[in-house]
Amino acid sequence: MAIFTAYLYLARISEQVIPHFFMKRNMIDNQPRDQLPIKTSSHLETNICQGKSPNLSPWAIPIVLFALFWIIAILFWLTTGRMFYLFNFGYIGTALAAGLGVYAWLPARKKPLGRRLAQFLVGAYMLVFLGLLQRENMQIEGFFFYLLAGLFAGSVIHYLVAKVVGVVIFNRGWCGWACWTAMILDLLPFKRHKTEPLPAPWWGLRYVHFGLSLGLVAFLWWGLGYRVEEQSLTELYWLLGGNLLYYAIGIGLAITLKDNRAFCKYVCPIPTLQKIPARFALLKIAGYAEKCTECGACTKMCPMDIDISGYIKNNQRVLSTECVMCLECVNVCARDALFANFAVDRLAR
Repeated sequence: MAIFTAYLYLARISEQVIPHFFMKRNMIDNQPRDQLPIKTSSHLETNICQGKSPNLSPWAIPIVLFALFWIIAILFWLTTGRMFYLFNFGYIGTALAAGLGVYAWLPARKKPLGRRLAQFLVGAYMLVFLGLLQRENMQIEGFFFYLLAGLFAGSVIHYLVAKVVGVVIFNRGWCGWACWTAMILDLLPFKRHKTEPLPAPWWGLRYVHFGLSLGLVAFLWWGLGYRVEEQSLTELYWLLGGNLLYYAIGIGLAITLKDNRAFCKYVCPIPTLQKIPARFALLKIAGYAEKCTECGACTKMCPMDIDISGYIKNNQRVLSTECVMCLECVNVCARDALFANFAVDRLAR
């Protein structure tokens, strides 16, 4: 109960303060970035649903998140008596505060560095410390095995918070800001792919991958009687094998298709878990239809091939469940037409 109470408290506070951070910049910088217009400013402004919020210091969000995560860390520590929770949530809060702080401080052209920092601080911690050192199988197969074994361990906590329940609030922010696979793939030079996305059948590979992983776990569990050994060498081998395969496929696809996020779009099984909660996510990209000139800069910069301006011109938030909240579209819009906010979207009739 302490875990879910703390999580709900975090969600409640975040809904009030985080929208201030994902903001629009008001002054336009006419210098192009890769022939696309972009803006810079030091004045922060946002819109929450129908009304405007007051100006907020760019340092407020990193400070609040830092303090909030440490409060949760102390709460878990006192409730469970485990020092691990003090370190775990304390570190994640510090890492997020660092990444968000750098994002807030840098001009729009360099803002991706803040996101990259958060990716490496959180992603490397999850992969290296929790995975390699603590021998937690953080792959999706580890999540399935731990569920079957009734273990409320690292992978279960991680998947529920970052990839299932948390998606309802923060959308697929994990994929954009903390994924250890994407932290490597985003270093490749194919950030703005020039080829057309693969046709619809290729997007089904992720569901095939998900089904194969689930089927493998079911076969090993019920067919061969395999039982998970928490923090064992076997778990470490699962983690190493799965991640090496992911990196090999991801880098190979990126080079072949000239697209850093090809693995995320076509092969990664995680969106299978995220699709439904992402449709109902409170945090999404929104915009002003009257400001949008349909220049296409946002769509060209989107690593997930989303027709962002199409949603905005239709007076909708970006409802695509492919959005990873990387905020590239927000940074590149020269007309201040885009921002991110928390709201509830109407379902199509």
